[in-house]
Amino acid sequence: MNTVLVTGGTTRLGLGIAARLREEGWLVLTSSHRADAGADIVADLSEPMGAAKLYAAACARLGNNPPDALVNNAALFTGDEHALETVNLVAPQKLTTLMACRETGMGSVVNIIDCRVLGDAMPNEGAYARTKRRLLDYTRTSAAMFCETLRVNAVAPGPVMPPVGVHEMAGSTPLGRPTSEDVAEAVAFLLRAKRTSGCVIPVDGGQSL
Repeated sequence: MNTVLVTGGTTRLGLGIAARLREEGWLVLTSSHRADAGADIVADLSEPMGAAKLYAAACARLGNNPPDALVNNAALFTGDEHALETVNLVAPQKLTTLMACRETGMGSVVNIIDCRVLGDAMPNEGAYARTKRRLLDYTRTSAAMFCETLRVNAVAPGPVMPPVGVHEMAGSTPLGRPTSEDVAEAVAFLLRAKRTSGCVIPVDGGQSL
């Protein structure tokens, strides 16, 4: 059975992604920074060693074997800029690097970014968008860097599930407003696509057009 670690896999998009992958036969491990969230592993990715501790715990849960796949979904939307960078960018980078060190077959990573970073940067772009834009760049860089051991792709959701307290202009979605199921389907596809790496799939109802 294929194994996958989904960070932030107990709420919002992560919950839907984890559920879809279980339906497809994956053994799914979820993580959360909250002890009461029902995650398989509790890990605070805002801590300097948070990503390394999470990866070690996942391997331990899998009989000292690395997961076959990783979905970097956990994210902060507001708050301290350093914390946003650590959770949204540095932790996915560290986890991806650890996945690239695997010695058992080709691994797969899917980064959850944001359709807003597919275009040019805006002058007033906030910390959240900046970290997601850099994660987009890292997706392509790491796909080339780790091509012998790892496939690295990304999904860019549109206005699917705005977090509580965050309000933004949704913009036009000519194909209809996307759902969490649409995002989960794109993630599942990329994990199955054995000859695909460095790819970014917008799931935004055509908004980025």
